[in-house]
Amino acid sequence: MSENGSLLAVDNLKTFFPIKKGLFRRTVGHVRAVDDVSFSIPKGKTLGLVGESGCGKTTVGRTVLRLIPATEGRVTFNGENVFSQSAAAMRQLRRHMQLIFQDPYGSLNPRLTVGNIVGEALSVHGIAIGKVRRERVAELLKKVGLSDHHVNRYPHEFSGGQRQRIGIARALALNPSLIICDEPVSALDVSIQSQIVNLLQDLQDELGLTYLFIAHDLAVVEHISDFVAVMYLGKIVEYAAAAELYANPKHPYTQALMSAIPHPDPSRPRTHIPLQGEVPSPINPPSGCPFHPRCSQATDRCKVELPPLEKKTGSPEHIAACWEAK
Repeated sequence: MSENGSLLAVDNLKTFFPIKKGLFRRTVGHVRAVDDVSFSIPKGKTLGLVGESGCGKTTVGRTVLRLIPATEGRVTFNGENVFSQSAAAMRQLRRHMQLIFQDPYGSLNPRLTVGNIVGEALSVHGIAIGKVRRERVAELLKKVGLSDHHVNRYPHEFSGGQRQRIGIARALALNPSLIICDEPVSALDVSIQSQIVNLLQDLQDELGLTYLFIAHDLAVVEHISDFVAVMYLGKIVEYAAAAELYANPKHPYTQALMSAIPHPDPSRPRTHIPLQGEVPSPINPPSGCPFHPRCSQATDRCKVELPPLEKKTGSPEHIAACWEAK
């Protein structure tokens, strides 16, 4: 997780949501959505952030953008501390940090035309108006595989894949260097998913973009990511280069997720590792290793001691939080 040459560095990030009860709305506990997460992303690369629903992936992305306030930690973007910026400075910084939403239906204003959706940020930031704005919008639509004659249409006139392309065009409008992709293909058909992933890769090659790619589909993440971080119950439990992690997963949780990836050849022998039980509550996480209640390899030590993220055999950048991993 070296920060050398990194565009984005996240250090010991915590995001807790208070639980309030009673007449005086006293805080009686916290939802530990993100609990001591650290990673960095080199310029022009993609970090895949994976895990089951509810593990804190989306909260990480939105906290990085300061859409959700952090409880503790530090986020550094291009050498600047994101959390220390004033409102005016943050407004300028957000031009370089954009978000692609999961839902291609709910994320587009149904009352605005495509031209206004994509061009709104250009007007808000005073970058382009009038003819220049129209030309920039047309250029962005063509870049994502749409036509400039779509500018006067409304979101309901498009398919899910086309709507996601509109969302990508909107994210590109201000020429960002970092884009956080929050499960951008999970709501799409499989055939359309591959088109969107290929589009994102082409745009990265052309524009030198850096991605934080949040997803629960490990097959998609393998295709697009340079590095992968696996989250469980608000913590990163394994991190490695994508090729290394898929070839040699260390953490039992990662191994179970890998075993569930569908394979196109049904006759190929494979071992499925079932995950027992439900994900524990982030309000009252288990002692020791958070995965131990569902882990077939858990020992007594796992129940009382939290394993650190440490290097394992193989790649020097391959780290995992497991007492039993070698």
